[in-house]
Amino acid sequence: MSQKPLQILSDESWLEPFAPAIQSRFERFQSAIRAINDFSGSILEFARIHEYYGIHFDKIRNGWIYREWAPAAKALFLMGDFNWWDRNSHPLRRNHRGDWEIFLPFEQYKHTFIHQSRIKVRVIGANETDLDRIPAYIRRVIQDESTHDFAGQLWFPESEFDWSDQEFSLKEAQQMPLIYECHVGMAQEKLGVGTYQEFEELILPRIKAGGYNAIQMMAVMEHPYYGSFGYHVSNFFAPSSRFGTPEELKSLINTAHQMGIAVIMDIVHSHAVKNVLEGLNEFDGSEDQYFHPGARGYHEGWDSKLFNYGKWEVQQFLLSNIRYWLEEFHFDGFRFDGATSMLYHHHGHVSFDSAEKYFDAGVDEEAVLYFQLANTLIHGLKPQAISIAEEVSGMPGLSRKVEDGGLGFNFRLAMGIPDFWIKTLKHKLDEQWDMFELWHELTNRPKREKSIAYAESHDQALVGDKSIAFWLMDKEMYFSMSVLEQNLVVDRGIALHKLIRIITLTLGGEGYLNFIGNEFGHPEWVDFPRLGNDWSYQYARRQWSLVDTPHLRYRQLDAWDKVMIQLATEHQLLSSPPAEQLFLDPDKKILAYTRGELIFVFSFHPTESFFGLPVRMPEAGTYHILLNSDEKEFGGFERLDKSIAYPTDKDQQVHLYVPNRVVMVIKLKKMI
Repeated sequence: MSQKPLQILSDESWLEPFAPAIQSRFERFQSAIRAINDFSGSILEFARIHEYYGIHFDKIRNGWIYREWAPAAKALFLMGDFNWWDRNSHPLRRNHRGDWEIFLPFEQYKHTFIHQSRIKVRVIGANETDLDRIPAYIRRVIQDESTHDFAGQLWFPESEFDWSDQEFSLKEAQQMPLIYECHVGMAQEKLGVGTYQEFEELILPRIKAGGYNAIQMMAVMEHPYYGSFGYHVSNFFAPSSRFGTPEELKSLINTAHQMGIAVIMDIVHSHAVKNVLEGLNEFDGSEDQYFHPGARGYHEGWDSKLFNYGKWEVQQFLLSNIRYWLEEFHFDGFRFDGATSMLYHHHGHVSFDSAEKYFDAGVDEEAVLYFQLANTLIHGLKPQAISIAEEVSGMPGLSRKVEDGGLGFNFRLAMGIPDFWIKTLKHKLDEQWDMFELWHELTNRPKREKSIAYAESHDQALVGDKSIAFWLMDKEMYFSMSVLEQNLVVDRGIALHKLIRIITLTLGGEGYLNFIGNEFGHPEWVDFPRLGNDWSYQYARRQWSLVDTPHLRYRQLDAWDKVMIQLATEHQLLSSPPAEQLFLDPDKKILAYTRGELIFVFSFHPTESFFGLPVRMPEAGTYHILLNSDEKEFGGFERLDKSIAYPTDKDQQVHLYVPNRVVMVIKLKKMI
């Protein structure tokens, strides 16, 4: 009996030449799931290994048990404050599974093996190394302020965290994510590291007021170097202690849920820090315990280690990591960092100029399988969870269901859009902006796969680059942002900043992302304390005082962001079908399109305004201006009158006055 073709092949005829490869991927997934089911009963049970490894209290035996997977190691010894750091007194033994373990009876250790005491494991490795390591499944890691040494910390709080988010629904954020990307440490204005508690009290209310329905948290997993932005992870089950305690992170998430805000974690399964003392590298003294051996296990561009996704124990480690963050901290989904790097042996460093590149020998099929398993687990545990891939190659099926022949993500990040904006701002004057190119870059995405659009994320503002606002206005932002003065550079920058954001929001995808502070045009760039900047926090913070000062024009940009997000929410814009073009004039630099029930008319012309411009509407009737960027509240010049009605003529056209550098949002006036 012939097998029914996968849905993706029925929907995308251009993929027909690659049907065997796509079918093979699905069969590999089915085979992996069968093996997992045979071993554990289900993928949900398979992803519980963090409940076996690490340190746990065994109620039946009345004591603590510590287990570690270190197959090539010759000996392990547990040590810490509890045994005065004796490196020999507490050896681990191999159990029936071949894992290392030790049992500590409660009565004997109840006064020494205690909450907040420090711990390490001495590992005599296969390569004859004798090193003091941090347990692989440790839940908390702290750094000694004087020695800078990292150690595991026992975390046995007296009571479990009292969650009160049972009523929270993910439905709105899953259907139309409006994401506020943020970093707890740099979220405060002070020259220092912000905390979970400060973020909960001071920043969440701003995000709620902005209308965003989700936050995407960076740098949650423990990382030894603050300047890595959280991307060189050392301890995968430990929330970063530099921002506070696990309970304070839980409180932040709980409060976000009470505000109706989903919390997405920026999860880093694409690579790991190469540090031997803090991380997983050569944990058992072998090169290939968690990572590929040799060149395949090292990412030259990132100076980090690469997981072996084809290894059973590594799959279980990473899948259990997903389950842990979803269940223990109530995260609502994940943004998978570096998906392109994972999917290809060449890490995406080729030109994707033909469809063969998505299916040839350059593809790491083990990583493809890992993503299919990860998304199956995520949606098995939390059906409405949000799963996002940071993927730039355009891998077909990335955001389609696994059973349809896809990889199972809900959304892909439209990474080409911010790159387009930065290149345009760097290399072209307004007069050179190409409306056809603009339309293409913002609409060129798979029809049956959802994308999250953004004008800039943390990537675009990292040191060496700068924020869009700073590209537009540069040094004038230091002197000329007062509403009491006029400055042509600032006027241009304010106008284009508004247009760039709303065209990206309404044209670019089925979701939208904003990086913390960019909603009000945060100046400069992002740079964490490092040797090169004399360990300064100057650019690792957010200057909220800029938007809080009434006479500065940052407030106008912020007001625009609020009304733009509100417009998208009220009209369910991003869950509407993709936009349809109504008008494009490359010389006048005017673009008009419809999405949902709204019509957007943009003028990117730097100097000219146009009177009586005919634009054909989707249906006959009388139209009115719902919103326009030229209102004084948003830093405009009040050239448009919202009270004017625009009836269609015999050719179903309205005749509009379109000032330069303005967007008009118009709507058909329904007859009562």
